[in-house]
Amino acid sequence: MFDVEEFVSECRAALREQQAPLAVKELLKRALSNPSAIDEALGVSNKGGIVPLHQSDDLTVLQIVWPPAVTLFPHDHQMWAVNGIYGGEEENTFYRRSPDGLVRSGGKDLDAGDVVVLGRDAIHSVANPRRTYTAAIHVYGGDFFGTPRSEWDPDTLVEQPFDVAHLVQVLAEAEAEAATRAAAIRTGD
Repeated sequence: MFDVEEFVSECRAALREQQAPLAVKELLKRALSNPSAIDEALGVSNKGGIVPLHQSDDLTVLQIVWPPAVTLFPHDHQMWAVNGIYGGEEENTFYRRSPDGLVRSGGKDLDAGDVVVLGRDAIHSVANPRRTYTAAIHVYGGDFFGTPRSEWDPDTLVEQPFDVAHLVQVLAEAEAEAATRAAAIRTGD
């Protein structure tokens, strides 16, 4: 079984490693090898949102469930991150700063069992291309909620301060759209 307290404890111990993000990556890969155990511990992912599993100044562990067809705006973390998928798929688009503003610089698709390490300066947006939920565990080398950072408008790429409430709003809107689509399918509309 996936034990949240044990996983957090192992992540906290990994913070002392020379390459903490790589140590956390191995821990997360091991945890993702049994997705049904994560579902058993956290509940089956059938509603979008963010669930803090641990938050401190030097470590945040989140369960993130991406609603069907959600696209999240570009954002940075100002800390390293290790993101792993245990159900569904996550499309990452990466960006870099340039004299002309933010420009796209590649991407990486993650499927169940995949883990990606993002450096402190990484900027990315996330999308769930499926009509089902995507479930992930994200581990951050800092306080995800308390660290000042940036988000960018997805259309204009204008930078502004990161706003957790905006993130929650985007997830809630995508969740409402998914519920509307599901209801339409059930009634044949």
